[in-house]
Parts: sequence; C-alpha cells; structure tokens
Amino acid sequence: MPLDNYLYLCRRIMNQRTNLRHMKRTFLTLIIALLPALIQAQQADYRMIPLPKSVQADTVHVFTLRNGMGIAYDSSNPEISRNVQFLRQWVKELTGIQLALTPDDKKAAVRFTIGLPADKKMKKAKKGTAPALTEQQQEAYAIVVNKDGIAIQARQPIGFFRAAQTLRKSLPIQAVTQVEFPFATIQDEPRFVYRGVHLDCARHFFSVETIKTYLDLMALHGCNQFHWHFTEDQGWRFEVKALPELAKKGSVRKQTIIGRNAGLGDGAGIYDGQPYGGYYTQEQCREIVNYAAERYINVIPEIDLPGHMQGALHVFPDLGCTGGPYPVWEIWGVSEEVLCAGNPETMKFLKTVLGELCDVFPSKFIHIGGDECPKVRWKNCPKCQAKARELGLKDDGKHSVENQLQTWINHEIEQFLKARGRDIIGWDEVLEGGLTEGGTVMSWRGTQGGIDAAKQHHRVIMTPTSHCYIDYYQLKNQWGQPLGIGGYLPASKVYSFEPLLPETLTEEEQKYILGPQVNLWTEYVAYPDHLFYMLLPRLDAISEVQWCRSDQKNFDDFKARLPRMLKLYDRLGVNYCHTVE
Repeated sequence: MPLDNYLYLCRRIMNQRTNLRHMKRTFLTLIIALLPALIQAQQADYRMIPLPKSVQADTVHVFTLRNGMGIAYDSSNPEISRNVQFLRQWVKELTGIQLALTPDDKKAAVRFTIGLPADKKMKKAKKGTAPALTEQQQEAYAIVVNKDGIAIQARQPIGFFRAAQTLRKSLPIQAVTQVEFPFATIQDEPRFVYRGVHLDCARHFFSVETIKTYLDLMALHGCNQFHWHFTEDQGWRFEVKALPELAKKGSVRKQTIIGRNAGLGDGAGIYDGQPYGGYYTQEQCREIVNYAAERYINVIPEIDLPGHMQGALHVFPDLGCTGGPYPVWEIWGVSEEVLCAGNPETMKFLKTVLGELCDVFPSKFIHIGGDECPKVRWKNCPKCQAKARELGLKDDGKHSVENQLQTWINHEIEQFLKARGRDIIGWDEVLEGGLTEGGTVMSWRGTQGGIDAAKQHHRVIMTPTSHCYIDYYQLKNQWGQPLGIGGYLPASKVYSFEPLLPETLTEEEQKYILGPQVNLWTEYVAYPDHLFYMLLPRLDAISEVQWCRSDQKNFDDFKARLPRMLKLYDRLGVNYCHTVE
C-alpha cells in the first residue's frame, strides 16, 4: 500500500474513534439529563417487616407525593414535631424528596391527626369514662391514603413514630421526583408489650456510635426494650463515681484468649498479648438513654450479680471468698470466683453501684443477672456459712442452702430497688432458691423457667437459647455443619418461635408472658461489622414474632419481603448476612 494511502486510512480510523468517544460522551450526557425523568415515579410498597396488622390496599388508584409538598401537624407538641422531622429526614435520605412544613391542613399532602377511627365508635358504644388504654393500644396507629393525601392517625406520639417508620419502609430506595402511594388503609399495633433486644458490651466493648446504630435498627423493627449487659468476669463497663477505680481498673484485661477455650483453664491456650478495655461514663450512658427515648426504646441496664463479678473482684479482692488475687479474666466461660454472700461489705458495694445506676437509668426494670453463679466458694467459705446459719437456711430437698442464700441477696436488692420505684429482672436461675415476690424471670435455659414462673403468676420474658441466642451461627457449610463456633440458629428457627406456648400454658397464665427477646453475647464478636452481621436479618425474624399475630406469620412470605429490607441496610451502610436459611 502506498504511504499516502496508509496515512489517509490511519487518519480515518482515528477520526472514527474520536467521533465514537464524542458520541459516547453525548450519550452519557443525555442519559444524565434524562435520568430524573426515567426514574420520575416509583411506587410505595406496604409489604414490609414487621408486617402491619391490617393492610387494605387499592391496586388501581394512587396518591402521588412530590417534592415541596407539605406536612401538617400540631407544632405545639414537641414529641409530634420530632416525629415529623424524623419522617422528613427519612423521605429525603431514601428518595431525595424534600417535604415542607405547613400549618395549613387543607393544603398538606401529609397530615398528623390525634385519635383513631375506632375511638369514636368506642365512645358511642360506651358512655361515661373511657377504659384505660393498654400499652399496645397507646402504640396503635392508622395510615389512610386517598385522593386527599396521606393521613397519619395515632392516639399518642409513639403511634406517630411507628407510623412514620412504616411509611419509611414503604418508600422506594432510590432518587425519584415522586412516589406513588396506592390508596390504602393500614391499621396496626404490636402483639407484645415487651419487644427486647440484648447486647453484651462486657466481653467486648462497643462505641457509643455503634450502640446508636443498634438502637436505630431496633426502632426500625418496632423493638422497644434495649437490654444493656454491662459487667462480666472479663470486664466492668459502667462508671461508678463513688468507686472511681472500679471502671478504670476493672474494665481492662491484660490479654484475650484467641479462639475458643472450652476445657482450658487459666494460662492454657494461645493469647493475643494485647490489653483490652473500655467503659461507659455516666454522661455517655445518659446520652444513650436520651437517644433511645427519642426512638421510644427503654434501656434496661444489667449488673450481673453475685456471679460474673471477677472484673469487680480484681479491684476489690476483699469482696471475694478467698481474698484473691483476681485478674480480670482473659478467657471465656464461668468463673468460680463470686461475691462473698457472708461479707457485709458486699451488700454495701452492690447498693452503691445500683444506687448510681438508678440515678442514670430511669428504666422501671433493673436487671440483676443471677445466672451461672457457682456455689463452690460459698460452700467452703466460713462467712457465707455463718450468714446461712444466721438466716436459718436449711436444705429443704428442693432448694439448697446456697441457692437460698442467693435468693436472700436477690430479696435484699429487690427491696433496695423497690424503694426507688424499680422492679428486678433475673435470669431463670433466680427460681432455684425460690423467686422473690416482685421478680420478673428472663427464661433462657429453654422455656421451662418461664413456664414455671407464669404458673406461679410471675412476669416472664421468653428468650430461650433454642430460638433467641443470635450469637449462635446462622449458616451451614456444604456438609450440613454449622459454620464457626457455637450452636446453629438460622432465621427460620427464630421466626418459628411462639412465646405464649398455648399447648402448655392456659389463657390466664399466658397473660404473664410480657414478650420475647433476642440476646447477642460477644465472646466471639469483637467488631461492629461482625455485630451487625450476627444481628441481621435475624432481627427481622424476631420482630415479626414480637409484633405480629401468630396467624399472620409465614416464613416463605417473610423471605419474599426481606430483600427490600436488605436493600435498606445497604443504604444505611450496615453489614448483614446475605444468606437466609
């Protein structure tokens, strides 16, 4: 080929490539310009988690929510105002639509209105004083979508918050210029008054910001009780100002065992050689309490006693039966070192701690643990045995002397807290020495402890390991074995839980079941990403157990609704388990 022809051909090819790049740029510019139009409208979806009690939707007619539309509400009520701001924030974050605030109810697209339609019927049916509302009825709400807009109705501000979360979960999770809401009437209220989620911050410490994210996820799912586990053999995490060394020294262990230490004693195994610590100041605790309260979550603090106390015994060895020394424990499991029941200083210590705890946490419930308290030290301790004789305790064939000694401690603490307007919760071991009069049982070693307590007309929170311990692994490998350390608890098993046990308890006895709770222990959960991976989507599963009637539950339908929630987690930037078994 002549050189001139070759050069001409090269120039043609180069020009075509240049034109192609220009066409690509023009096409991309056009797409970007048209993008708002392409995603102009997306439809809201009312099939969420947890599923509302009743949804009656019209698949033909829609109300279209657009940027700049207004929200009308009672601005004189600070709680309602806060919930309106939450809704505006969530709509903007998920769709980009900015709603305005307006006092003009007639022009508003979204209206917050006090009262439910059922209340008018109730007044007509029953003249005179209206019956007191249950806690579930106080949380009730209705959402009515029609040609006039979206009407949010509730008896109390908490109902508006629940409704705002429902609208949030119905939104498309992408930038749009408008959202089409199918005409609908949604009526909702929770099944159980107690809807708990636990977090162990003693084995591993988590930041205030991580806990706030944890609370946000709880609120998203309608949970209302945050059980905060503060103290362990492996670390003391609550600041007691009268005892400043307690948290400073008791929160720090010299090192931590790597992996599982089953069957290994102190000094055995492989350790990381790194000091580990951290505790929460009272100011940080109050910050968490206030943050939770804005999301209608009560914070229940737990000081586990008289066992699980080696973190405290490290600082105050005289409170133990042997006098120590007691290192902050570097392994997992249950230490035999417990508070000395016969030492009068023990009760002074506990009342000092719990007194300050009550100053920080307004919760009606205070959790005192009571689980896994070995009695070997008490059996051999002269002070403990002398105290038992002083109290006239004798083995009655049903309750040992040492178990009754623990019940005496529980009773003393219960009376101390009762004087401050508080009630105690204890793990089901508190039944072993005879349950104190006002105690609430948290049944974890199966459901039998809860059954026994309910039959005795004591309040019960159901949290059996079989269905509610989400530190257990949720996946199996190709050989059908659980992945990792611990038991196997998939989301399907969590979802299958029925807390009321209708085949075992009478209708009257079922009234003592306050509700279920999931527990997340953290021996093997050290980082936030792992924490949220263990939580989600099993939190979704327990939320339907807590919120929905048993006849509403269907796991296949639950799995069909779950992808929208997972997409929301992606937007929120939290980790989760992608496979659901």
